[in-house]
Amino acid sequence: MFAKKNIIFVYNPHSGVGGKHVILRQIEDLLDREKYDFTIRKITKEGHASELAREAVVNGADIVCAIGGDGTVNMIASELKDTDTALAIIPAGSGNGLARHLHIPLDHEKAIMLINNGSVRSMDYGIVNLQPFFCTCGVGFDAFISQKFAQTKIRGPLAYLEKMLLNGLLFKPETYDIDVVGEREEHTVRKAFIITCANASQYGNNIYIAPHASVFDGMLNVTIVKPFTALEVPQLAMQLVTGKIEQNSRIETFRCKSISIHRTKPGVIHFDGDPVNTTSDVEIAVVPGGLKCICPSNEGITDVAEIIHNEIIDQINKIKTTWQYQTLKKIRTNQ
Repeated sequence: MFAKKNIIFVYNPHSGVGGKHVILRQIEDLLDREKYDFTIRKITKEGHASELAREAVVNGADIVCAIGGDGTVNMIASELKDTDTALAIIPAGSGNGLARHLHIPLDHEKAIMLINNGSVRSMDYGIVNLQPFFCTCGVGFDAFISQKFAQTKIRGPLAYLEKMLLNGLLFKPETYDIDVVGEREEHTVRKAFIITCANASQYGNNIYIAPHASVFDGMLNVTIVKPFTALEVPQLAMQLVTGKIEQNSRIETFRCKSISIHRTKPGVIHFDGDPVNTTSDVEIAVVPGGLKCICPSNEGITDVAEIIHNEIIDQINKIKTTWQYQTLKKIRTNQ
């Protein structure tokens, strides 16, 4: 008889769409009680997700499951890295970048069944100026937009696109000194619109900035977007959502274990979509196999059909969760 594993579910009531109570009901109904003892904890204040994850590690929890978006996942995973406690994800955010890359189902019931299967793998994570990240980090326009996006309460791909369109003409590409260590060592100078260092393939919402990135290869995939004209925007946007960005002549890509980026002045960077102001020097490195995670054996992009399928499933899941939540509220009101 195997001993039961202990799993802590940590949910963010403010991420993505509403209806977290429906997800909690699904956990009650579907989680395998022969495999798991479980506790559900609600995030109630800033920094609480990190606090709950640290507490779970100290108490010897086998798994902490993040119910939320990439911000919630980052806070929890940052406390689980380099420990024996594994990360699980029930995607419930607006972008769900890491979950999408790992092919964790956007359907919450299927995500719970994946946890029941309990397949744990060791994945890489990155460090940017001592801050852990699990999908992407970078400098340039994506960091600039992340800062703008953080200032709005509206979430989702349309809100992100609006910020990009409204602020795109205001952003001026910078010149960066770059030192690379990995498959090759070199120093170079690049004028760039974006420099993204990717552990996983996408920002979220199936926007693929590094289609061939893997969280299991011990490498970072670097994408440099060179300055481009307004006429080139539609093609670039289409290639981002179809995973064909590397075919664009304005794109330079390479792999490395670490990279140093020097700017002329301090400024904003982003890690997993969260902006932070930092020094003119940006140091980024990968930590191979440093995070245990419950996920399928496949990862990353496969084809356009899967992208479209995942997006449809995501939208259906949001509608279903919202409807179930409203129904549950009516039932409780009438009791």
